[in-house]
Amino acid sequence: MIRFIPACLVLVAAAARADDSGAGALTLNDVAAGRADIVDLSYSLDARTNFWPGEKYEPFTLETIATLEKDGVLSKTMRLPEHIGTHIDAPNHFERDQPGVDQIAPRDLIGPGVVIDITPQAETDADYGLTIDDIAAWEQEHGRIPKGAIVLLRTGWGRFWSMPERFQGRDALGGLHFPAYTGEAARLLIHERGVRGLGVDTLSIDRGVSKTFEVHHIVNAAGRYGLENVAALERLPPRGVTLIVAPMKIESGTGGPTRIFAVLPQR
Repeated sequence: MIRFIPACLVLVAAAARADDSGAGALTLNDVAAGRADIVDLSYSLDARTNFWPGEKYEPFTLETIATLEKDGVLSKTMRLPEHIGTHIDAPNHFERDQPGVDQIAPRDLIGPGVVIDITPQAETDADYGLTIDDIAAWEQEHGRIPKGAIVLLRTGWGRFWSMPERFQGRDALGGLHFPAYTGEAARLLIHERGVRGLGVDTLSIDRGVSKTFEVHHIVNAAGRYGLENVAALERLPPRGVTLIVAPMKIESGTGGPTRIFAVLPQR
């Protein structure tokens, strides 16, 4: 009997073998046979889903347009901004002449995952940004960040997901306060480590206090992407996982809701 394996699993296995972070022990047979753990790093979309608090942004809505009882089929229509919930920021989001989300090469959406944890720093400073020293400390303990990695920044902000005001870090004047990357750290990761993308468990790869969105410009100018509102980072080790980033393929889109899967050996 011929057994067909989903193409995405073939890519996962290939990426895992190429990863020098320890995921090389994971084979295609392990994934296909269910001997791998797959962690969903995405939030579901509903009316309470967090989104960027811009003036013209609006919450997710879902409306039933056909029912089994009346139409013999259940179908719905939805309305949502691109940058809502767990989503990708395409390179054209902050820079001209860069690809939209539909033009990101599939090979760039799969790669070894790296998780850098700054939860202790963010616990005492909501405006904290990942530093070069933080990266050096991570590499001292876990090894050099591999070229082509997708870096995810864990700040601990996921515990505030169901509390929008707290998640945004709103102050009395309406300002935003949440941790993310600094420009210096982003330049090192993008230009010196050659990573595919930067992700974070907050609203933005730039800190809430940022007015210039320096990190977005650094990432997008290099033709790379950002991942925001990434869920369940506490379930991942610092390295040794393969990430699959699966965004909605919106023609010329600046981003879109995204499923992110982490594949790792069973523990």
